[in-house]
Amino acid sequence: MNLVATLQSKLDHLPDQPGVYLFRDEQGELLYVGKAAVLSNRVRSYFQKGADHSPKTTVLVGHIADLETIVTRSELEALILESNLIKQHRPRFNVVLRDDKQYPYLRLPIKEDFPRLSIVRRVQQDGALYYGPYTPAGALRETLKVIKKAFPLATCTIEIDGKAERACIEFEIKRCMAPCTGNQSKEDYQHIVAQVRQFLEGRDHELLDDLRAQMEGAAEREEFETAARLRDRLFNIERTLEKQRITQTTTTDQDVIGLARQGSAVDLQILFVRGGLLIGRKDFFWPHSADAGDDELVRAAIEQFYNKDGQPPKELLIPTDLDDAAVIEEWLSGKRGTTVRIVAPERGVKHQLLLLAEENAGAAVANHLRDEEIGRQAVEELKRLVRLDIAPRRIEGFDISNTMGNQSVASMVVWEDGQMKKADYRRFKIQTVTGANDFASMQEVVTRRYGDSENLACPDLILIDGGLGQLPCVGRLEGLPEIFLRGLQRLFSQLAVGDIDLQQSIGPS
Repeated sequence: MNLVATLQSKLDHLPDQPGVYLFRDEQGELLYVGKAAVLSNRVRSYFQKGADHSPKTTVLVGHIADLETIVTRSELEALILESNLIKQHRPRFNVVLRDDKQYPYLRLPIKEDFPRLSIVRRVQQDGALYYGPYTPAGALRETLKVIKKAFPLATCTIEIDGKAERACIEFEIKRCMAPCTGNQSKEDYQHIVAQVRQFLEGRDHELLDDLRAQMEGAAEREEFETAARLRDRLFNIERTLEKQRITQTTTTDQDVIGLARQGSAVDLQILFVRGGLLIGRKDFFWPHSADAGDDELVRAAIEQFYNKDGQPPKELLIPTDLDDAAVIEEWLSGKRGTTVRIVAPERGVKHQLLLLAEENAGAAVANHLRDEEIGRQAVEELKRLVRLDIAPRRIEGFDISNTMGNQSVASMVVWEDGQMKKADYRRFKIQTVTGANDFASMQEVVTRRYGDSENLACPDLILIDGGLGQLPCVGRLEGLPEIFLRGLQRLFSQLAVGDIDLQQSIGPS
């Protein structure tokens, strides 16, 4: 392989220390970020003659024109830096999760006298307990619904000092015992908090035994209304636990990773199991990852998913062994604050959980491929309707909104490679237009978007909500002669190509 002199010089002087390496092409674009326990050994392995590289790595090496190394004090620091750089730059040859969301957790501040549950998307080291993550959001809503119905925990935000003059409607419907008025003691409230913790942590035997004892005690004291309320609470909790439970043998918090392949497509599922209860799952899909090995995909999922503000579980079940599992365990343990184990089980209940995750991944990859085919057909039809030479890969749409002629704003949404790309969505506050002038507002927004120095990809198609009158206001964009402007009307869609000298009605909407 003919390497430029500067690249060869860097290969000859690589450090024998842990760190991160970055490969770039001739234009300086970042191609790949990796980590190594010994940088010199790892980086040189890419350029060894006769090396048995995967097709993907072979293509990568053919594009490398420059490299950079960053020395760290340990392999753990290298892992953290690698994960942060991938998250920031999303290099083309790295396996990158198509997801930038923060996931919801339930927060319970147990150091307070009267703690209340709240929904947060960032786990902090503040002494509170965090439960989750809950995905999809419906799983969290269902959990809160059950808790609110089964446990009379305060849900308001007022200060609870026992001095409130009257209780709210929650007390009247028995969803809260009104500690704000002094009707409930701190000790009694903390007992309910303990039961909520038992429920969220999967300690259902303790919880159900406690509730039965309370119910029987109330009946013996002839407090029949209280006993009936506890009976209903017991029934609701038992029914919920029965629906959610997937294993009877452990109360350990576990995340379970499963993989499935179909052609070049790969789906990865993470099941969130807390105390034997399945509280949610997360799905990641790569349509073209045939060259990526299972270990590469699993490692990428772990590093990128938990590099957010997520809370790692006590145990992570994975479908394949990882060479650097010990380093990843050390990193996850540091994030959690207690020991995290990574296990690749081959038999038993844990293996059954892996099979369940793989079954979910198999169903998901089939669904994704069906959706992709539907999307592909729709894009081909769009290409035919607007007479494009190639099917659009990226589409951007604009709309203007105002409140009674004031406070005009514009929104831009993006569709790319078969799905909405929310990371590229933009909102513009109209700056140069007074009053409700959609034409001038659209001209400002489109000019700002495509004259901006922000490094966003150029679209193949622009959709402008309004009508044919919008198009002369925008006109041909400087420097982007290949972009077609599409004006949308309520009754008819008018097609304009280039200088707007061709108009063709393509039918009612």
